[in-house]
Amino acid sequence: MLTVFKQIFTWWNQQTFGTRLQIFFSGKLVGEDKNGNKYYESKSGRRWVVYNGEVEASKIPNEWYSWMHYMNNKIENDHNLKKYDWQKDHLPNQTGSENSYHPKKYNNVIKKKYKSWKS
Repeated sequence: MLTVFKQIFTWWNQQTFGTRLQIFFSGKLVGEDKNGNKYYESKSGRRWVVYNGEVEASKIPNEWYSWMHYMNNKIENDHNLKKYDWQKDHLPNQTGSENSYHPKKYNNVIKKKYKSWKS
């Protein structure tokens, strides 16, 4: 019962009830990426994605990015794109975790370049 309320009232838990109706009446499944995200297009040309899991815009891979932003109407396949060694797979936002980025620290104390007038 709780999942029904989540789908009706919240957009960050995959798709809402309104999105389900839109897919049913006017959405055409265009494809699915390696992460399980599904891409749809309406008859009027509107495009949207239903994320697999948590909604995060950075989960759209390069192959689908240009299609989503109307830069290219052709969907690029994985085997057509050259992957370099330095390209990494998607990671979710690391803020607040052990893996988050921190600027240089000296013994866990950040050296200030100024003196505050209140000490």
